[in-house]
Amino acid sequence: MSSLPAPAKELETSVLAVPGAHCAGCMSKIERGLAALPQVVTARVNLTSRLVTVMHDPALDEGRIVAELARIGFEAQRRPREVAKPFSAVKPLLGPLAVAGFAMMNVMLLSVSIWSGADGSTRELFHWISAAIALPAVAYAGQPFFHSAWGALRNGRTNMDVPISIGVIIACGLSVYETMTGGRHAWFDGALMLLAILLAGRVLDAMMRDRARAGVDALLSQAAQGALVVRAGGALEWVAAEALQPGMVMRVATGERLAADGHIVSGASRFDQALLTGETRPIACVQGDKVLAGTLNLDAPVDVEVSHTGQNTTLAEIARLMEASSQNRSRYVRIADRASRLYAPAVHTLAALSVVGWLIAGASLYQSLVIGVAVLIITCPCALGLAVPVAQVVASGSLLKAGIMVKDGSAIERLASVDRALLDKTGTLTLGRPVPDAAALDAMNAEEAAAALALASHSRHPLSRALADALMQRGVRPAAVAAVREEAGVGLHGVLDGKVVALRRPESTTSMGVALVIAGNPTRLIPFADRLRDDAQAALADLKRMGILASILSGDNADAVAQVARETGLTGQAGASPADKQAAIARLQRAGHNVLMVGDGLNDGPALAAADASMAPGSASDVGMQAADMVFVQPSLASLPRAIRAARRTMAVVRQNFALAIGYNVLAVPLAIAGYVTPLIAALAMSLSSLIVVANSLRLIRAAR
Repeated sequence: MSSLPAPAKELETSVLAVPGAHCAGCMSKIERGLAALPQVVTARVNLTSRLVTVMHDPALDEGRIVAELARIGFEAQRRPREVAKPFSAVKPLLGPLAVAGFAMMNVMLLSVSIWSGADGSTRELFHWISAAIALPAVAYAGQPFFHSAWGALRNGRTNMDVPISIGVIIACGLSVYETMTGGRHAWFDGALMLLAILLAGRVLDAMMRDRARAGVDALLSQAAQGALVVRAGGALEWVAAEALQPGMVMRVATGERLAADGHIVSGASRFDQALLTGETRPIACVQGDKVLAGTLNLDAPVDVEVSHTGQNTTLAEIARLMEASSQNRSRYVRIADRASRLYAPAVHTLAALSVVGWLIAGASLYQSLVIGVAVLIITCPCALGLAVPVAQVVASGSLLKAGIMVKDGSAIERLASVDRALLDKTGTLTLGRPVPDAAALDAMNAEEAAAALALASHSRHPLSRALADALMQRGVRPAAVAAVREEAGVGLHGVLDGKVVALRRPESTTSMGVALVIAGNPTRLIPFADRLRDDAQAALADLKRMGILASILSGDNADAVAQVARETGLTGQAGASPADKQAAIARLQRAGHNVLMVGDGLNDGPALAAADASMAPGSASDVGMQAADMVFVQPSLASLPRAIRAARRTMAVVRQNFALAIGYNVLAVPLAIAGYVTPLIAALAMSLSSLIVVANSLRLIRAAR
């Protein structure tokens, strides 16, 4: 008999903001640095929100983590352990960008006069005015780069901002020297343009990241700010959402959104759950039903007993799932990390060799240093560092809008390569909600339908609820059944017009269903079946066209699996234990297949973790959703081929991004070493390559459509 693994030792999770993290190199330094602490289990940087999530032994104080980040060269800000509001890098960059842009335009105007032929004292005056404008502007606008570079150097490390800072400082120093000695050339305009373009690129990148996670912010903003709470004696008091406690009873008026999760204790209404589940039809809820924070009460006032508040609500859990996006890195990100790790020493060596080589060739120190600065600037690997994260972030945002939450950014890469799909039956291929047979309902007369609805409405049993919903949708009104009582495991009994009526378990059949008994009438059997998910046939056909062979892998009985297999045309394995499912996946993997597992139950957890990629429906168990790489909240099975198509498009864009970044360096670096590129042109070329990568990734905004 198989069982799930024993839980690991309880760990503590710390979430810290790291505003200085802006590239794959920063990610790599932070994660490798924190992993060196013996009490840290995992450290994952989310570049989208500039957050680092650290799982560690509770004995490790959070202050020690902050101190280690400072030693590495990154200032950290403590954040709540729940869904922390992400750090936006846009605002702190706007001031430096504005100063750099304004100063650049003014210095460029002066430079135009010099380029047009201004000479002698006029040229010297313009150089001095340019210096007066440029030097303070560079000192202020360069702070994001200087601060980052100094933090790295102070701790014996380098990062991408070190050569950028060196290039800007040398360019300004050469320009001051030329100005003081009456030289013809000064590079104040190039230094300012370099900073302005780099800052513009970082602002655009930060704006794109903020927009990509706007779906999470929209989710969190949908919960009500508070609720009317019913106190003892019936008094009403407004309580802010953060002050709500489990056990309180909220009175939710028509047209209000819920501020917390809970169960209805009085009243009945329909709720708009499209925000959370993608279900466009309102959901009818009665006493005892669970309702969720952020959903809209449409019809009538209800009283709701609070069960989960704040960061424990379903709404906050969805936000946490999205915050986890991109934290595990793919093979492509690891390639970018290694390249970024080698970048600084390689570029410094290349620039130094260029300077020495030109000096040996007879060039002046000034000309050699200008070429060295151009090499430092043009080789910035920002485009390489952005190639994977930007594509993953944009694709994850697109999938979220389509109702598919990506928990692991590297899953997009793995999902793109799957060629086999194993699908659980109950709750995955089917909705996991039994529905009564339509023909049996049609055969019922008015008295039978009214009695069945009256009895079914008194029970919370899934079959009773499904029968009541189906009859209400047909416009049936309940009969006046008196003395209704429910006997656990047997059924419901009551009295209608002096006759005993009952809705009970069938006695002579093993099929799923209920028997309606009205004294003096023949027993009416109402069979039930678990309906396939919306568009299941079309989704499976779509998978087949994509070259993915699907089959059923279920723990359900053989008859139930055979029925679904006949409806879908799939082959199936029934009665599979968790160990059986893992073994089936292992066999396919040994045969060279990349396997997608789709399941929802507790027994699917090990299989979801073992597969190359995994998905779970939003109705899945907690174990299923935690183990899966992606969660789809819509009832349609079309989410599967949609996610795979989006993953394949994403990886195509990632490969294009790498080709663009590598191609840029192959072309640009030799030109810079040969002396054909000035610092100004180098700044333009480097920033343009990063913007091209970002623009190429933005094509994935519609990847999931």
